Amino acid sequence: MSIALHLSITGRVQGVGFRAFVTAEARARGLRGWVRNRRDGSVEALAIGEPDMVAALVEHCRRGPPAARVEGVEAVPAADDGTPRFSEFPTV
Repeated sequence: MSIALHLSITGRVQGVGFRAFVTAEARARGLRGWVRNRRDGSVEALAIGEPDMVAALVEHCRRGPPAARVEGVEAVPAADDGTPRFSEFPTV
């Protein structure tokens, strides 16, 4: 059984390698989905996979890469959009 969570991460999360960090962590856990920067300075992601692996990714997002300063992570249930693997998408 898989779940999907939509993540919104705020703080100093752009220009610090956050998307690459999330991509590496998600792929290491066999997750599908995507990550992208938002024009408002946040990072947005969709994580799809086994519940314990998605939860582990959320916890890693709360810490972020060394140069990041995460202020908040909002995680809400989402629909599986059918993304075949975990990818980085352009800024929106």
